[in-house]
Amino acid sequence: MKKIINKPEDFVRETVEGIIAAYGEQLKLGNGDYHVVLSNEKAPAGKVGVVTGGGSGHLPVFLGYVGKGMLDGCTVGNVFASPSAGKMEDTIRACDFGGGVLCLYGNYGGDDMNFHMACESVEMDDIETRIVKVCDDVASSPKGEESRRRGIAGMVYAFKIAGAAAEQMRSLCEVEAVTKKALGNIRSMGAALSPCIVPQVGKPTFTVGNGEVEIGMGIHGEAGIEVRKMMTADELSSCLLGKILEDMELAKGDEVSVMVNGLGATPLEEQMIVYRNIHQELTDMGVGIVAPHIGEFATSMEMAGVSLTVFKLDGELKELLLRPAVTPFYRM
Repeated sequence: MKKIINKPEDFVRETVEGIIAAYGEQLKLGNGDYHVVLSNEKAPAGKVGVVTGGGSGHLPVFLGYVGKGMLDGCTVGNVFASPSAGKMEDTIRACDFGGGVLCLYGNYGGDDMNFHMACESVEMDDIETRIVKVCDDVASSPKGEESRRRGIAGMVYAFKIAGAAAEQMRSLCEVEAVTKKALGNIRSMGAALSPCIVPQVGKPTFTVGNGEVEIGMGIHGEAGIEVRKMMTADELSSCLLGKILEDMELAKGDEVSVMVNGLGATPLEEQMIVYRNIHQELTDMGVGIVAPHIGEFATSMEMAGVSLTVFKLDGELKELLLRPAVTPFYRM
C-alpha cells in the first residue's frame, strides 16, 4: 500500500481536520466532534434542516456538500462504514431549526438502520423527521424493484434539490415530496477499471482483471452486472447511457442534467471524452442538457472508472437545480 497518510487509524480524523482547517469559514464541527460536520450558514427560524451521513472514502460525498443551499450537516463514519446512530442523532439535533429535519442518504443497510434509530430518539423530544433514501444505481436492482437499489452519485442532485427547497422555507412535507420527485427522475450507472485500498485493510478489497472493465460495480466494490473487455470511451459511455435509457424514458424536447463522475483516479480529460459522446447522443435524440456536472462528485478512494447520472427535469426541478449553492466542493 502506498498512500500519503500518517497512521491508518487516524485517516478519517485527519481528513476532517484538514477540511476544517481549509474551509473553516464555511464549516464547523459539532461540539468539536470530527464525526459531526455542520454548516456555518445561519439558518432562519423554522427552516427545514437537511442532513446526510455515511462512510468516509467517497469525498466530496458526503461532507463536501454541507453549505449554503445544500446540506446543513453530515455525520461522518469510518472508511466505507456507517456512522453510529448516536452521532447521527447529534447531527439531527444540531440541524433542527424548528421546521423539522430531512434525513437524506444512500440506501445502505447500516446507514438506514442507524438513521432510523436516531430519528426515533430525537422524535421523543418532538423533533419531527423524515427519511428519504437515494436509490439511483440501476445496476443494483431491476426496474420495478427500485427501492432495493444502491445510492451513488445521483445523491448529489438530491442534496441540491432538497437544500434549495429548504432554503425557500418550504415545509418538511414539501421538501420531502420534491426530493422524492427528483429521485424518481434520477438514474445512475458506473463502471470500474481498478480496485481501491481501504487504509486500515492495506490491500485491494476486490479485483478487476487486466484489460477488463466491470459494468455496474458499486462504490464499495459491490459486484456489477457484467465484466467486459476494456473498450473505447465512446463504447463505454454508450453502454452506460444505454443501460440508463432502458430504465428511464426520454423523448425529444426533454431536458436533463448529466453528471459524469470520476471515481477517484480517472483524469478529467477522460471524463470530458466521455461527456463529449453523451452530449452528442442526447443531442441527436433532441434532449437538451442543463448544467452539466463533470468531475469528481462521489469517489471511491483511488478507484479508476466513471459513473454516469441522468437527471430528468421539469420546470420546478430545473429552477431548484439552478438556484445558488456554495459548499467547499460544489458551486452553482
